[in-house]
Amino acid sequence: MLFFKLSGFYLFYFAAVGVYIIFLPKVLHDIGYSPTEIGIVLALAPLMRFATPFLFLKHINLTQNLFKGILALSVFSSFLFYFTIYDFYLFMFNNAILGVCLSVLLPYIELIAIKELKSLYGKSRLFGSIGFALISVVLAKYLSEPKIALDYYFVTTLLTAIIAYRLLKYDEDDHKENQNNEKFSLLKYWPFWVSLFFMQVSFGGYYNFFTIYETTQGVSLEMVSYLWVFAIVCEVAMFYYQAPLLKNNLILIIKISLAITALRWFLLYLFPSSLFIAFLTQSLHAFSFGLYHSAVILFLYQIYQDKKLAQQFMLGIAYGLGGFVGAILSGYIYGEYLYLASSLLALIAFMFLINHPKDLK
Repeated sequence: MLFFKLSGFYLFYFAAVGVYIIFLPKVLHDIGYSPTEIGIVLALAPLMRFATPFLFLKHINLTQNLFKGILALSVFSSFLFYFTIYDFYLFMFNNAILGVCLSVLLPYIELIAIKELKSLYGKSRLFGSIGFALISVVLAKYLSEPKIALDYYFVTTLLTAIIAYRLLKYDEDDHKENQNNEKFSLLKYWPFWVSLFFMQVSFGGYYNFFTIYETTQGVSLEMVSYLWVFAIVCEVAMFYYQAPLLKNNLILIIKISLAITALRWFLLYLFPSSLFIAFLTQSLHAFSFGLYHSAVILFLYQIYQDKKLAQQFMLGIAYGLGGFVGAILSGYIYGEYLYLASSLLALIAFMFLINHPKDLK
C-alpha cells in the first residue's frame, strides 16, 4: 500500500511540475511577458527553495503540524495563480510563496520513500516521470488559453497535497530528535555541493526555454510535447533498471552523468534545427536526470546523519539556487549561444568533482 501511495504522490507532484516547466513559460510568453521577465518570475520559486533550508538549520523544527500547514499553503498558492498571473509583481510574490512550500514538500516525502522502499525507490519514482509525460501530451492538445494550464496545475497540486497528507503516518519520529544540526556541514563536501549547483544552472535553458527554443525553430508545440515525452520514457527506463548500477561507486556515476549532460547541451547548440538531434539529446535525459538524481540522493543519504536536512539542502542548492541562477542567466543569454553556455556550465560541474576526488571518499 505504501508503494502505491508514494507512486501516486510522485505521479501528481511531477505532473504539476510538468505544467510549470513545459507550459507555464509558453503561457507567460503568449500573454506578453518578455524572456527576461519569464526568467525572473520562474527564478523566484528556486530562490526560496535555496533560502528556506537555512531556516530549518537552526530556527525551525519541521514537525508534522508544520508540514500540514505547508500542504495547505501550497494548494492556496496554486489557487492564487488565477488572480496574479496577469500582474508581473504579484505573480513574482506568488511564486516566492510556492517556492517555500516546495522546498519542504518533496524532501520530506523523498526521505520516507528512501527509508521505507529502499531498492524499490526507483520503481516508485518512475511514476513521477509518467505523470510528467502524461501531462505534457494531454495539455499540449488542450492548451487553448492560459486558464486551462492553471486548471491543470491547481488540480494536480491539490491531489499531491492530499496524498502527502496520507503519507504522514509513515514518518514516525515527527522530527523531535533535533537531528544533531550542529554536525551538519556543507564545507566538508564542498566540491560536491558546488558541482551540484553548476549542474542545475546548466538546466536553466532547458527547463525554462526548451519549449520556446524548439517552437522558434519551426517545431510544432505538439511535436515538442513528444520530445518531452521521449525524454521521460528514457528516464523511466533508467529508473526501472538503475538499481544494479547504484550499487557501484556513486561519485563515478555522478561524473559520467555530468559528462553526458555537457555533451547533450553541446549537441543542441551545434544542431539547433535538427529534430533527430533533439530526440537524441532527449534520450540522454536518462543519464543527466534519472541516473544522476538517484545517485545524488543516495550519496547524500550515505554521508550525512541529518538525512532530512541533507535532502532539503540538495533541493535548495541544486534546484533552488542553481535553478534561480539558471533561470535568470538563461533569460539574459537566450538565443544562439544558450546551449553552448549550458554545456560549459555542465563541464564546470564535472571539473569540480574531477579536481577534488579525495574530498569525496
